[in-house]
Formats: sequence, C-alpha cells, structure tokens
Amino acid sequence: MNAWQLSGREALINEIQSAGKWDMIVIGGGITGAGVAREAARQGLRVLVLEQRDFSWGTSSRSSKMVHGGLRYLASGNFRLTSHSVKERERLLNEAPGLVELLPYQWAHYKGQFPTPFVFNALLAFYDKFAGRRYRHYLAKEESQYQIPALKLEGLVGTTRFADAVTDDSRLVVRVLKEAVEDGAVVLNYAKVESVYQSESRVDTVKVMLEDGQTFNANADVIVSATGAWADRFRKALGEEAKIRPLRGSHLVVPSWRFPISQSLTLKHPTDGRSMFIYPWEGMTVVGTTDLDNPDLDMIEPHIHQQEVDYLLDAANALFPSIRLTESDVVSTFAGVRPIVSSGTLNPSAEKRDHSIWDDNGLITVSGGKLTTFRLIALDVLKAAQVYIPSLDYRDHDQSIFKPVDTMPNTLSDLAKEWQRRLIGFYGHDIESLAQCAEQDGWALVPGTKTYWAQLRHALRNEMVVHLDDALLRRTRIGLFYREGGESIKGHIAQLCQEELGWTDAQFEGEWQRYKTIWNQFYSLPKQV
Repeated sequence: MNAWQLSGREALINEIQSAGKWDMIVIGGGITGAGVAREAARQGLRVLVLEQRDFSWGTSSRSSKMVHGGLRYLASGNFRLTSHSVKERERLLNEAPGLVELLPYQWAHYKGQFPTPFVFNALLAFYDKFAGRRYRHYLAKEESQYQIPALKLEGLVGTTRFADAVTDDSRLVVRVLKEAVEDGAVVLNYAKVESVYQSESRVDTVKVMLEDGQTFNANADVIVSATGAWADRFRKALGEEAKIRPLRGSHLVVPSWRFPISQSLTLKHPTDGRSMFIYPWEGMTVVGTTDLDNPDLDMIEPHIHQQEVDYLLDAANALFPSIRLTESDVVSTFAGVRPIVSSGTLNPSAEKRDHSIWDDNGLITVSGGKLTTFRLIALDVLKAAQVYIPSLDYRDHDQSIFKPVDTMPNTLSDLAKEWQRRLIGFYGHDIESLAQCAEQDGWALVPGTKTYWAQLRHALRNEMVVHLDDALLRRTRIGLFYREGGESIKGHIAQLCQEELGWTDAQFEGEWQRYKTIWNQFYSLPKQV
C-alpha cells in the first residue's frame, strides 16, 4: 500500500483506526506540524499527523515564500530571533538547494529617508556575522540604476544589496512530511479534529471527522496542536484565554514580463512606512505584503480585499513609476493569516513574531514564529512534551532535516544543471518517481511556467491529492500562474486526472467547478459589487 496514493487512502484510514495508542498526535499539517512530526519520528516515536484540510492549506502555502532572518526584527532589537533565523536560513540553503535558494535583496536609499546607508549597513554587519559570511554591498546611484532600470531616480542616493532566501513553502512542507513518514510517522489530510478530550489525568484523546462524515477517536500520550492561527480553538474549549491575533497578509502576482525584476526590492510604503517586498518567484513577480487584523477567522479561506489591492499597487507605482501597474496586470492573488501571539498593541505590524508554547494538561499548543525557524520551534515543542514522554530528547544535536539524495535518475541528465538542482530540491528521495512520470510526459513545461507536466502527474500519483485544488494550488502552483486559474489548459489537466486518479468526466467536471469557485473567491482580485 502506498499511503500517498488516493487508491491507498481507505487502507490508511483503516490502519489509523486500528493502530491503538500513539505516542504523539499532531494536529495541523503545516510547516510547524510537519517539523514536530519530523523531529519526533526520528526518535522512534509513533506519530500521527492529522490535517483538517490539505497539507499546508493554511498559512504554510500562503506566506511570502521567504526564508529570511528578518531585518525588521534586528532593527527592533530582537537579536536572538534574527540570529536563529539567519543560521537556520543557511542550514536550509545547504540542505535543500533548489528548494531553498539564495536571492539578492536590495534596499533603495532616498534623501531624507531612514535608515541611511551607514545605519543600514551597520545592521547588515550583524546580519552577515550571524550568517558567517558577507553578503552586503553598497551600490552608488549609477550602478543601482543599471541593476534596477525602472527604479525611481528622484532623490535616489544609492542602494544596498544583501541576501536572504526564497522557497516554495508548500513544497517545503511536503518534503518535511515525507522525511517524517520515512522515519515512521503516519499523516492524513482531510481529517478534521473536532474536539479534544481530557481523561482523569490529562488530555489524551481526539475526535476525528473525515470528509464523508465518518468519525473515530484516537489516543496518544501527548497531543500537539500546531494549528497556527486557529490555535485558540482547542484551548478555549478547555477554558483557557485566547492568545492569538490573526493578521492577514495579501499579495499580488503579476507576469514577470510586465514587471521585470531579478532581485527582491525591500521598500517602505509611501503612506505608512511599513516594510514590504517586490520580488521574483517562479517566473512571476510578487508584490506583498499587507498586515491587517483578520478577526473573523473561520474555515473560509482568507482573501485579498480591495483596500489591500490599492495599497500594494500604490507601493509598486511609487517605487517604479514608469511601470504604471494596474489591476489589469494582476494574474492572481493570495492571502494568508499569520498566527501572531497578541501583546495588545494597536499597530499590527508592531507585534512580535516569536513563537509561544502552552501546556494545558497534556495539550501542547504552539503558535507564532517564522517559517525559517520551524526546526527550532519543533525542538521547543519536544521540550514541552517531555513531561509526558520522558524519553524524548529535545536537545539540538544539529541533525539534518533532510536525508541527502545520493542518486540521480538517468532521465534527469537530459536537463540543464539548474533544472536538475531544482527538481532534486523539490522532491528529494521522490526524484526517482518523478523521473518515472517524465518517461510518460517527457520534460515538457506547462506553458508559461517553471513547472513540468510530469510534476503535476507525480502530484496526482504520489502526493495524497484528494481534490483538484490540492494539485493546482499547493503541490504545484499552476493555478497561480494563469488568469482564470488555467482554463486554457483544462483539457490536459483533465487527461492527467483521469489517467492517475481514475476520475470520470463527471467527477473531473465537479472537481473543476469546486476548484474554480475557490480560485474565483480567494485567488483572484475582489469582485466588484
């Protein structure tokens, strides 16, 4: 049985139901839950991961895709978080090349604007010290103009180049989950934990509901809630105080030919001075992000609001006036909700991004923190869980997140080195099964993207795809790169779904309509009323 294949799903569910008591149940299949499962499973624990929607469905597929130290945290005096983040960034760059890639960043200095080049480069000296190598470099006005031709020149003093990294956050989640599964963890998507139960001694039981309405209970020595912005749900049911302040961050995706840029531009918004980014990603250009309270948190997906569209376009056009970006240039949008631990401050952007952990009598809840530091967050969770599993070792032994990939399929040799690097980074030990898919499809790219049709086939065959949006919005990002979500390639998508999942014409059409409803509501520009 291949539990990652749709045909093996029923057997997997039966296995879970008859498995008896687990050592650890992790609620949430985002990057934090995946990290916890990976670190616990490598110690031989019997770990079950339950995700109410799809893996990375929440914040972990809707981040700004940046694996970075966070200069803003350094500027606010949070040296510890910045140091940890930069060192973890370097780890991920070394362990997962192709999936996590170094990206040049530049900050434009204008007359009268803070920070000055001197102050900014002083901050970057700490940044580079944490990394153990120098990335920073100051460019005069003329060289800056050559590097970024459309940049606003009025008042420009120069730019400072430094470095951080970029990833496909959803692919990162899948790779970490696969590592956990190789070490014995069991993972299941579309398995909603309805409630947690407390026995005489502690919380040790969860009630699970599947999509078809089937329910069952599962027991464990410790329950970990890694549900991000939804972390208050189970704690409040146990009588605890709400702690999470959900903040929405929205992004615009535009064609790279319309807004060509080869590095990430860090800028201050002309209205409120908030830091934001314009950066290349997957052959597109992304403008983001906002930082707004999103208090009405439910299972409806977050989506961009019109005021955010205007806000992001204003920033892009202020720094690149000759581009004249408009709504008509936007191909798609995406929005995520950050799980910020509230301090009560009025300004959302002033909230700290550190993670917090609570132990409510056996329910270990973790929330907050950064994508970059998921490994360290996982170790802190294990430290809290050691009360219930004394054998747990939460010390940082500097173990690799990813096992090295020692072999390369012959099929991959047909590709240029950069494509080989990318695909091995995206798939790790699954590179062999991807190569098998390429034997059917060849190395043909989905038109206008950096995704091969073989990657979509592989997702359908080997990555626990239940619904079409799993494949088009998370396992691959094809849906973000096409206007109307990919209507023009619907026929080819249907062919692959029918070949790999056995869907009838009616089943595919039903899934396509479901996918298009999701795309229109949550991944497009707001509909004008």
